[in-house]
Amino acid sequence: MPVIKYVQSNGQVIEADVPLGSSVMQGAVDHMVEGLAAECGGACSCATCEVYVDDAWIELVGEACDIEKDMLTASSALRGNSRLSCQIEITPELDGLVVAIPG
Repeated sequence: MPVIKYVQSNGQVIEADVPLGSSVMQGAVDHMVEGLAAECGGACSCATCEVYVDDAWIELVGEACDIEKDMLTASSALRGNSRLSCQIEITPELDGLVVAIPG
C-alpha cells in the first residue's frame, strides 16, 4: 500500500498508508489529518481539500483538469503546485508522495 506524507502547516509530517484507487483526500480523512475540511466529500465541488504537491512529485501527479482548475480559483492560498487532493488518485507510482496542507 502506498505511503503518502502529509506535511501540516506546523511542519509535522503524518505518514499514512493509502489504498490503491483511493484519493489523497480520502487518505487524509481516514487518518484524521488536520487541515483538510473535505466538505464536498471528494466531488470536486469545493476547494477545501487543497494541498501543495511537493516539487519533486509535480510531474508524476500531473496537471489539474479544467473543472479542478476552476474550483482552485476559489482558493485564497493558490500556488502553482496547488491541487485538490480529492482529484489525486493513489497509484503504485505515488508511493512516498509528499503534499503540504495550506495553513
